[in-house]
Amino acid sequence: MSRLSIPVGSSDHVQGPADAPVTLVEYGDYQCPYCGEVYPVIQEVQRAMGDKLRFVFRNFPITQAHPYALGAAQFAETAAADGKFWEAHDTLYERQEALKPSDLMEYAQTLGLRTTDLREAFEGRFDGKIQADFMGGVRSGVNGTPTLFINGQRYDGERDPESLIDAMRSIVDAPGR
Repeated sequence: MSRLSIPVGSSDHVQGPADAPVTLVEYGDYQCPYCGEVYPVIQEVQRAMGDKLRFVFRNFPITQAHPYALGAAQFAETAAADGKFWEAHDTLYERQEALKPSDLMEYAQTLGLRTTDLREAFEGRFDGKIQADFMGGVRSGVNGTPTLFINGQRYDGERDPESLIDAMRSIVDAPGR
């Protein structure tokens, strides 16, 4: 099994308490249909686990298969710089069928992002961060999306809420915890 090679740090997008007993890291691509399928699953897992879960999202745009994935990641990083990453993340997955630059410009207006900031992102402003996420994924054995890690260990089980919650509760309920 693969292990997460880059520990969660200050440059990550995180929801949940830093001291949560379980950390779920997703390497995702906003245009990937499988990531779109797992998006509501992770939301359900977050609701069920509450403050026992810290969720981390990292960019892994597979641009050869998904021509709008990089632009979507650039949009999300623009929003992150304005403190609105999770709003952008949710918008991108909830409107996954519309990720062209013109769509992203519309979403930027809805979120109150400056179009000049988004244009700078499209010109590469956040590409270093996106590439760092991607290469961290490659070093961790990520070869497709979504790839999930639970407490640093790659999770290759079923991607339904019950299976993920069971895997996480087994950690929380382990003897010695």
